[in-house]
Amino acid sequence: MRALRLSVLFAVTIGVASLAAQTASRSSAPGTSKQAAATHKSATLRTPWGAPDLQGTWDFRTVTPLERPADLAGKATLTEKEAAEYEQRMLKERNADARHDKTPRRTVNGTAETEDVALAYNDFWWDRGTKVVGTRRTSLIVDPSDGRIPALTPEAQKRLADDDALRARVTEGPEDRSIAERCIMGFNAGPPMTPGGYNQNVQIVQHADYVVLLNEMVHNARIVPLDNRPRLNVPQWAGESRGHWEGETLVVDTRNFRQNTSLRGSSPNMHLVERIRRVDAGSLLYEFTVDDPTTWTKPWTAQVPMVKSEGLIYEYACHEGNYGMFGILSGARAIEKKAAAKSSSPR
Repeated sequence: MRALRLSVLFAVTIGVASLAAQTASRSSAPGTSKQAAATHKSATLRTPWGAPDLQGTWDFRTVTPLERPADLAGKATLTEKEAAEYEQRMLKERNADARHDKTPRRTVNGTAETEDVALAYNDFWWDRGTKVVGTRRTSLIVDPSDGRIPALTPEAQKRLADDDALRARVTEGPEDRSIAERCIMGFNAGPPMTPGGYNQNVQIVQHADYVVLLNEMVHNARIVPLDNRPRLNVPQWAGESRGHWEGETLVVDTRNFRQNTSLRGSSPNMHLVERIRRVDAGSLLYEFTVDDPTTWTKPWTAQVPMVKSEGLIYEYACHEGNYGMFGILSGARAIEKKAAAKSSSPR
């Protein structure tokens, strides 16, 4: 399913590491005060140039849902006992090997979709996590206080209904499918990054003037300039990011999305602000705020804890192994052929 990452990660990591080495060399060059050098040497969780060190590979798996479940309405946090019970319930409910429901639930690509086919991965392949977040919150969303995504605007409701209708009819071409199915963007990589499915890892590489966020899912690398350069205002799949430091927190401000991301029907007007702060040697706190007045009635914020991982980032060769798209298009042509034969047969 995944192959070891090669050229992309090496190119990004080596390139940024080279720049980092140059910066580190400059910071230790003659003329740098001994006091500053001593500070850099003794400080923990700092880069050679003095910035907070966020580097490493970080795992953001959790069974805590993005939105607070309806049966937990009004309950912001779980007790330790309730958290343990919830974890066990989620493991049982999400066991893909136990899903055998063949009841049609909707129409996709001109045919009925059933749960056992739509989620036809053995449980072996899923890696959603087994634990709730450390705070035992009942949702990753912290604002609004009800832990729910705000209501959709009428414009967004129509847009999503049109998208559903497009997915339901026989697919004319790959452009009819979502950007996630087309392996362009999406899944847990976002942006913003949200737990879900598998490959829930991000590698952070730093330079004095850049930060690279390399998501394992879809193998997407966002290169975030920190030098206050003006935006080009060119729509991009992952938007156009600019970063800066606010004390110990890296703030990444992203606009100019090409179209919807994987985030619950967001529009190109989405304004995303991400905040990443190192809590301790083994954890980060990732927070994002979404403001998209053409999709939701008000902004909302979520917090996702990230844990240091000693594992490698692997290449998610989505495009190269996207046999699903071949199947979708082949199925559409078969449906059309069957319909044409039926209409031309004598009655």
